[in-house]
Amino acid sequence: MLSYHFVCPAKYRRVVFSADVEKTLKEVCLEISKRYDIAFIEIGTDLDHVHFLIQGVPMESPTKIIRTVKSITAKEIFKMHPEVKLKLWGGEFWSKGYYVNTSGSALLTDKAL
Repeated sequence: MLSYHFVCPAKYRRVVFSADVEKTLKEVCLEISKRYDIAFIEIGTDLDHVHFLIQGVPMESPTKIIRTVKSITAKEIFKMHPEVKLKLWGGEFWSKGYYVNTSGSALLTDKAL
């Protein structure tokens, strides 16, 4: 399995991640991990963005992984927290972009490569 660090901002960088929304996000991610080959190692929220540390199978691209996560979490958060829709307009929860990098440990030796 490959590990990825994703950073996903809320649309318009709005402050939408209250304690209740964060709890819902984590619960939805747990359900996603049961249905897909995605394991959530860490989920950290700030007021306007989320850091995901996700493990996925090598057959799935990072784009497909985050598209799945963003799509399902947005639908569920809007359904369970209608007050969030008041802060966002246009019917979108997440910004179009995201940051992704592979994550892992590297073993360094004294030998030059």
